[in-house]
Amino acid sequence: LSIEVPRLAQRNSDIELLARFFLHKFAKEQGSVVRGFTRQAVAAMQSYDWPGNVRELINRIRRALVMSENRMITPRDLGLAEIDTRVEIEPLEQVRAHAEEVAVRSCLSQSMNNVSHAAKLLGVSRVTLYRMMDKYGIR
Repeated sequence: LSIEVPRLAQRNSDIELLARFFLHKFAKEQGSVVRGFTRQAVAAMQSYDWPGNVRELINRIRRALVMSENRMITPRDLGLAEIDTRVEIEPLEQVRAHAEEVAVRSCLSQSMNNVSHAAKLLGVSRVTLYRMMDKYGIR
């Protein structure tokens, strides 16, 4: 019986869970005051390729516990490049236009391109729907 376990880099959602588990385990063993990871550290771990898989994650966390001078582990403590975690904000008008286009396409698809039915689903007139279709290049 062979079980194929995917690489750590392919299990992105497991990285933070495993990191927190090992951090608490090793911090307790060492009597460390470190309590967690910064958002940047979590982002750096999730974007890293992890060629050494879980063993490398364990080693980096052990190293970070020794190297950290704070209560939170940073990407620098882990020996990883810092990732910018700021969210880029789009103008509201651009977000609305995108949402409108998605809604029009979705309703047309759901109604099998029946414009009258799609207009009813959207709560607009057929003329308004035709204008929106023209605006977004929907044929």
